[in-house]
Amino acid sequence: MAAPATALAAGFADPVHDAQRAFSALMWAMAQPGLPVPLSSELAPPAPLSPEMAAAALALLDYETPVFLDRALAAHPQVAAFLRFHTGAPLAAEPAGARFALIGDPAGLADFSAFAQGEPDYPDRSATLLVQVETLGAGALALEGPGIKGRRAFAAAPLPADFDRRLAANRMLYPLGVDLFLIAPGAVAGLPRSVMPFPED
Repeated sequence: MAAPATALAAGFADPVHDAQRAFSALMWAMAQPGLPVPLSSELAPPAPLSPEMAAAALALLDYETPVFLDRALAAHPQVAAFLRFHTGAPLAAEPAGARFALIGDPAGLADFSAFAQGEPDYPDRSATLLVQVETLGAGALALEGPGIKGRRAFAAAPLPADFDRRLAANRMLYPLGVDLFLIAPGAVAGLPRSVMPFPED
């Protein structure tokens, strides 16, 4: 006798309005780089996908947006099944083929060059990285760029030790390069490709 199928975790209770709220938080975060913006979610996605990461994914992904899952997430087939069922997004086998990448192991985040950087005539063909972190706050780095008056202190953990170097190299590619959302419990911070990091004084 076959084993019963595992129940699929539910999506948004109110798909239209819940997706709009999550999308609004994400866009507000990207418009104010490095500023943590509240992002709440009542989703109960399969672990290790967090409720906030799931809400962001359901708000951004659709059947036209290939998504890459890092090893930490790809190791759990129920995560891919959840995303595929609720968004229709196809899975990309390699990061370079994805419009979005979901990163469950932020400390092991691959170099940005592994992801789609866009093309000179089509910079929007780049990847957006959704990185699941434990904390967001102020400190460690100072950010400059559009949407920031002067400089803004920023910190998140865990991240690769050379994250500031990666951000600086990403900025030098502008208008090419990747955009990032760092997603923590209850909040999200956007790091667009236009941001430049400096060590915090």
